[in-house]
Amino acid sequence: MKLLRVGTAGAERPALLDADGTLRDLSGHVKDIDGGLLADEAALGRIRAAAEAGELPVLDADGLRVGPPVAGIGKVVCIGLNYHDHAAETGAEPPSEPVVFFKAADTVIGPNDTVLVPRGSVKTDWEVELAVVIGRTARYLASHEEALAHVAGYAVAHDVSERQFQIERGGTWDKGKNCETFNPLGPWLVTADEVPDPQALALKLWVNGEQKQNGSTADQIFPVAEVVRYVSQFMTLYPGDIINTGTPAGVALGQPEPKPYLRAGDVVELEIGGLGRQRQELKPA
Repeated sequence: MKLLRVGTAGAERPALLDADGTLRDLSGHVKDIDGGLLADEAALGRIRAAAEAGELPVLDADGLRVGPPVAGIGKVVCIGLNYHDHAAETGAEPPSEPVVFFKAADTVIGPNDTVLVPRGSVKTDWEVELAVVIGRTARYLASHEEALAHVAGYAVAHDVSERQFQIERGGTWDKGKNCETFNPLGPWLVTADEVPDPQALALKLWVNGEQKQNGSTADQIFPVAEVVRYVSQFMTLYPGDIINTGTPAGVALGQPEPKPYLRAGDVVELEIGGLGRQRQELKPA
C-alpha cells in the first residue's frame, strides 16, 4: 500500500493512493497514519481489504497539499557516510560501524513544502535518502531477518544539511542537521510488502533541473537490515520512528570549488524508484 497524509499543515487527513493512482480517503477507517496504526496488523489488514473492495471514497487531489506520511514521529535516526561512493567523494574512510546521529522530529515537513535556508548559511547542501519507517518495537534485534520484520515501510527523505554549521562550528553534527524544514519526507509510506529488496532502489536528485545524484541502495556500506539491527543495540526503536539511511555521491560538499551550495530561489527535486518524488523551492529563513 501507498499511505499518505493530505491537507494543511497540522490538519492532515489519512489517505491511500490506490493501484490506479486514485487518491482515497482513509479518515472513515483510521484517525491518522502513525505508530499506533503501523503496529496494528489488524487495522492495516482492514485498510487493505477496503481498498481492494473499492470501498474507500475518492479524494479530489487537485491543489491538495501532501504532508509527511507519518504523524507523531518519535525520533529521526540518521546514518552518515553509508555509501561507498559518497565516502570516497568526501575523502572519508568507509566507517567500520554505522555513523549515527539524530534529527529532531520537528524538522520533518511535507515532500513539496518550502525548505528554508538558515540565516547566515553559506553551505546548505542536498542529500536524497531512503527512509525506513519502523512498525514494531525493536530492542536488541539478533538478525537481519528479524530487523526487516520490524520495518513497516519505506519513504523518500531529503536530509538537508548546512555543512559549515555541521563541520566548522565545533561540536557534533547537530547544528548542521536540525535547522527548521531540514527533513522533507514522503510523498508516501510504501509498505514493506511492496519493496521486496530495499537494496535495489535507485535514488536521484536534481537542482534547478540539473541532475546531481544518481545512485543505488546497492552501494550502501551497511544495508537496511544491518542498520536496523545495529541501531536497536543502542536504543529502542518504536513504531513510527524513522531511520534515514544515508546518501549516495553527488552532494555539493564532494564537488570541486566553488562548491554549488544551495541558495534561496533554487529548486530541488528528488525521487526513489517506486517510492515517489519530492520538489522543494528554497526560501530564506
